[in-house]
Amino acid sequence: MRHLVPERSRVDQIQRLLGLAALIGMVATIWLGLFVTPPDQFMGDLVRLIYIHPPLAWVAFIAYGMNFLASLAYLWPRSRDLRWDQLAGASAEVGVLFTGLTLVTGSIWGRPAWGTWWTWDPLLTTTALLFVLYLGYLALRRVPDDRELRARRSAIAALIAFIDVPIVYFAVLWWKSLHQAPTVLNPTTHRTYIHGSMAWTLLLGFVAFTLAYAWMVMIRYRLGGVESRALEEQISAALLDRQLEGSHE
Repeated sequence: MRHLVPERSRVDQIQRLLGLAALIGMVATIWLGLFVTPPDQFMGDLVRLIYIHPPLAWVAFIAYGMNFLASLAYLWPRSRDLRWDQLAGASAEVGVLFTGLTLVTGSIWGRPAWGTWWTWDPLLTTTALLFVLYLGYLALRRVPDDRELRARRSAIAALIAFIDVPIVYFAVLWWKSLHQAPTVLNPTTHRTYIHGSMAWTLLLGFVAFTLAYAWMVMIRYRLGGVESRALEEQISAALLDRQLEGSHE
């Protein structure tokens, strides 16, 4: 017990530092994006959404990548541990949140840029499909069942859902699309289309939102552990009550 308290204290400290760093980074990103960086030559002030929209999508990709790796680790016999399943679930929840925000900010961008809130553009369509796939994955995790069986079933579903992630990333390159090609680094031309203070602000946005992802996953992972222990205690109490009822009959 003595060893657990210092360890828990260190985790709490790391969690607080991550949250503080993420908050400072996001506030700085918003301030730089609104008041310091210049408007774009063609998009004007609409370009300021670039400091939020791509980092949101980036975090969604990270979240689903972590979900994929954790699910793979759970399915691998040598590393099978329910903690991997717990991490996969936590990361997917954060990923769904950031995918939803990506779709919302993309619609806000699309209204003045394309004249519509939504169009069945390949990138938008595959992103919406990604959102639905991982909502289904989270719903599957809620189906009552044996914990190990549920974890195995969820891990397989996660591997299937991840197939859409590279499709989303390459959608603007594979199909003719209204959406512009990658701004930071286009994999076909290997050129960066943003420079100066705009590039540094965008980089800060990526870092800040990545820190926010780590902070949120850490909180959700620990909360998942509390929920699992509470469920196990409820099951144990129910079994004990059943045994006591049987002994009195």
